[in-house]
Amino acid sequence: MSSIKPSDVAEYDCLDDLMYDVLERLLATKDRFGASKGDGVEMLGVSLRLANPRARLSRSETRGKLFSALGELFWYLSGSDKLAFILHYISSYDKYSDDKITVHGAYGPRLIKSSGGNQIQNIINLLKSKPTSRRAAMQIFSAGDLKQDYADVPCTCTIQAILRKELLNFVVYMRSNDAYLGLPHDVFAFTMMQEMIARALGVEVGFYHHMVGNLHLYDDRVQNAQEYVSEKYQTVAPMPPMPHGDPWGFLPTLLDAEAAIRADSCASLNSNLDPYWEDIVRLLRVHSESRYKKAGYEDRVRAFRSQMSCSAYDVYFPEP
Repeated sequence: MSSIKPSDVAEYDCLDDLMYDVLERLLATKDRFGASKGDGVEMLGVSLRLANPRARLSRSETRGKLFSALGELFWYLSGSDKLAFILHYISSYDKYSDDKITVHGAYGPRLIKSSGGNQIQNIINLLKSKPTSRRAAMQIFSAGDLKQDYADVPCTCTIQAILRKELLNFVVYMRSNDAYLGLPHDVFAFTMMQEMIARALGVEVGFYHHMVGNLHLYDDRVQNAQEYVSEKYQTVAPMPPMPHGDPWGFLPTLLDAEAAIRADSCASLNSNLDPYWEDIVRLLRVHSESRYKKAGYEDRVRAFRSQMSCSAYDVYFPEP
């Protein structure tokens, strides 16, 4: 494949193929930048396309961070900006808070509780009434983010949903993207939203297109990136398709389950969800069990593994 230029669209079958190519190219580039968060190398005006959005999970030994990606997704969907919520999944997030209580750049309030209402529901309603609309776009970065020097402002500017030929495509524009830490989380969260919206519309997912103004690799992650690239290409094991039907109706049940698990790793949950979503809830349980390490947690984690309906998640379970 030729070097990525602003006009190119590099297409990949899975997240690991995308990550491998991006990190290999960043490791080879001589284009450097300096920023308040650190120095590193960069590529400008990058355009990437994931042909199968369900192949959103890394199978790598070094980047298989399913639990933190799930936590970030639920943080978004809950509409929360609370630091304590995301710290449960990503312990380093406190550096992005100005007051150690909330995160200014949190996506949840901007998506779910914006001045225009719930942006996700708005685009679902729009595409139901006008399937070919080009206005189904959600805004995350706002003009107010430039008023002062916040500890964190959104890297994502817009997310556009485009419905064509009964396929829902997503086009995301990022002003800036950390290739090692941020990119895999963003692809996971946004393709999950894409599939949830597709199910609400009764259509299938199309492509996921990720455009970045500044795609970068910090110097302190170069060794991590080298280790990742040294693993070479991974096997492709997509997540299973979401069950048919509108998932937004039972989202409150999922959010309640996540909150209960976050508060108490041993919380007893009877959600009566589809096996797809029961697997997601079990994964949240596994993370909390492994984090709190209450008596008997290893037995409970083994039990959850045996109850999973999809073997694609086996690689993310801790070793017995």
